[in-house]
Amino acid sequence: MKVAVVDINGKDTGKKVELSNDIFAIEPNEHAIYLDVKQHLANKRQGTHKAKERADIIGSTRKIKKQKGTGTARAGSIKSPIFRGGGRVFGPRPRSYSFKLNKNTKKLARKSALSIAAKNKNIVVMDNFEFDQPKTKDFSAVLKALNLDGKKAVFVMDGQNNNVYLSARNLSRVKIVTNTSLSTYETMNASKVVFIKGALEEFEANLSK
Repeated sequence: MKVAVVDINGKDTGKKVELSNDIFAIEPNEHAIYLDVKQHLANKRQGTHKAKERADIIGSTRKIKKQKGTGTARAGSIKSPIFRGGGRVFGPRPRSYSFKLNKNTKKLARKSALSIAAKNKNIVVMDNFEFDQPKTKDFSAVLKALNLDGKKAVFVMDGQNNNVYLSARNLSRVKIVTNTSLSTYETMNASKVVFIKGALEEFEANLSK
């Protein structure tokens, strides 16, 4: 599959790049995508939720009424879950939600997500560009030129480009990643995936290993 390379103004440069069929044209595996996205979201959960159970409640330990003769159920502690202000039964405790996922499954998921994006013509390839200084206005102009203003987009750079990253940092719908850190979730969550030409070559090489 060939894709035209555009410049910073969104104009066709006349150059074309060949997208690898092994990455951008496979039969998508939706279950692999589901598992990878599920793991990504699970790993972001803090898991710090905590409810007070019976042992965590501060209160008197005296027996609140005699065992027999009241006509009601016996009760030994004010901390009991059946009383107001008592502990919670089986409340949430701090835990980790992360789980292991096979490397090959994650790789298949990324290829599947990119194949879906390529099929829907949501892959854009740009010539390399630099900013002299961080400026959100300049990056917004790039988004307008690519018809991405107000849309979710992920830009895949060929390394750490500090000026570009700082220029896009205040734009909530834009994500800047390197060619080694593009995830399945980011691919599926974006309207367009914009590859810098140099990053595309390295990205394909890394994913083909």
